[in-house]
Amino acid sequence: MQAPSNPLAIKTKKFALEKNKFVGLCMRQLFSNQWKFAFIPLALVLGNVALNLTGTYKNYWIYIFIAIGVIGYILFWLIQFTGITQLAQYKQLFDKYRYEIDSRQIFMKLSDKEGGMIKWDMILGAYKDKDAYVLEMGKYQFLHLPFSVFNNDNDKKLLDKILRDKGYLNS
Repeated sequence: MQAPSNPLAIKTKKFALEKNKFVGLCMRQLFSNQWKFAFIPLALVLGNVALNLTGTYKNYWIYIFIAIGVIGYILFWLIQFTGITQLAQYKQLFDKYRYEIDSRQIFMKLSDKEGGMIKWDMILGAYKDKDAYVLEMGKYQFLHLPFSVFNNDNDKKLLDKILRDKGYLNS
């Protein structure tokens, strides 16, 4: 049974998440979560530079192996996220939805009769990008709400207020 629609809710236009945008947001989340691991190749390079300068051990191959390892790691994740966009079981991520957002929940609607509900406690964090709101629900799970899908500026301001009241956005 579907909950009744709130007449005061923010109603967006129907839109679909672009596959390239999904890959970009996943890579952004990967880098923000794993930036500290960049110190491992940096430490290896600095250690090798010290060994080369002292003449203890001359090895130039490690620079090539580190570069290949870093590029390989990034490509591995890029391929994983791109692969998700091609699989049939993830097709629903890229369907066109219309959202109805209020202070209680977020309705994702395929049509007037089909859709799902997301409670605010499922949202772990949010940030405002240059052209969208991104609501994070877990590792590589998010709602991307571009500013262009809102019907007017008041809807954007109301969503901004809801996110601030819930503690997801800072002033």
